[in-house]
Amino acid sequence: MSILVTGGMGFIGSNFIRYMLGHRADCEVINLDALTYAGNLANLQDFEGNAGYRFIHGRIEDTGLVYKAMSEVEAVVHFAAESHVDRSIDDAAPFITTNVLGTHVLLDAALKAGVRRFVHVSTDEVYGALGKEGKFTEATPFRPRSPYSASKAAGDLLAQAFWETHKLPVMVVRPSNNYGPYQFPEKLIPVMVTNLVEGRKVPVYAKGENVRDWLHVEDCCRAIEMVLDKGRPGDAYNVGGESEKRNIDVVKMVVEQMGQGEDAIEYVSDRPGHDFRYALDNAKIRHELGWHPVVRFEDGLRRTVDWYREHPEWWQPLKKRLARESKGFWTEAAGIVRGSKFQVPGSKTTDDGGDR
Repeated sequence: MSILVTGGMGFIGSNFIRYMLGHRADCEVINLDALTYAGNLANLQDFEGNAGYRFIHGRIEDTGLVYKAMSEVEAVVHFAAESHVDRSIDDAAPFITTNVLGTHVLLDAALKAGVRRFVHVSTDEVYGALGKEGKFTEATPFRPRSPYSASKAAGDLLAQAFWETHKLPVMVVRPSNNYGPYQFPEKLIPVMVTNLVEGRKVPVYAKGENVRDWLHVEDCCRAIEMVLDKGRPGDAYNVGGESEKRNIDVVKMVVEQMGQGEDAIEYVSDRPGHDFRYALDNAKIRHELGWHPVVRFEDGLRRTVDWYREHPEWWQPLKKRLARESKGFWTEAAGIVRGSKFQVPGSKTTDDGGDR
């Protein structure tokens, strides 16, 4: 199978490419990535020269580039997205450009090229917030509460409209909070580990009582592969980790694993529109495709923390680059902190897993 992967230099995208090239001898991958702040060439550096892998530097809004790449493949897995909630609150324009307009360019090109399968990777945040009970199903109405989640919901609707209108074989995947190696150090777990390594405190929004359903990136990659191979065109699939945790409980687990006390935790003011809880019902993908999560959260968290501790050469340049490129907007005092209205992640931490 020849696959165009968009956003393959990001967190889930690079893990997916690693998974596919490592598990399937018949797989060839073209990776299209704009190398924005979350895209990192180091994520797949060891695949340079691999006969089954090719990287193209470019944006998914570039119609000519996308059409050319699309003509060479049978399938598409679309990860490319602006994915940070706090950034979307500060400036929504890039999120509309990439997550809506870029998705449309890809869908249109796939239709014209006659692509056989198209997987659009979305997020559980399109559903909005849950109370203390219940779970989101694929039939739950969209109620996005941030510019980021609204842009992703728009992309979902476009993808499904291309199936209804043109019968483009599109499937949508909505994972819960991903964690694992190669996640950009602005998300909750890498923020905690890297801050503690650098002797900084771990920032937590409000009291840390917001609940997220955690999914190891390896389980997410398996689910995407199954949907790519066996998913029904036009359908959406929730991919939950079946591991709901309060943010503060995850923070305490990491702090303990790092050999620190709770005095390393710093509580900061909450962000606007912070969703209280996400939880996904997995019944559809379990029953139809036979997928279920296999990585226990405690085991996956231990492996993830160890990976960041053992790979400072990967994340330290990212922090330095962001500080250098900030032009005063990022402040050294908080690590890689966005020093304006919303400060992430060194002085405030974000619990959105993201699709990037």
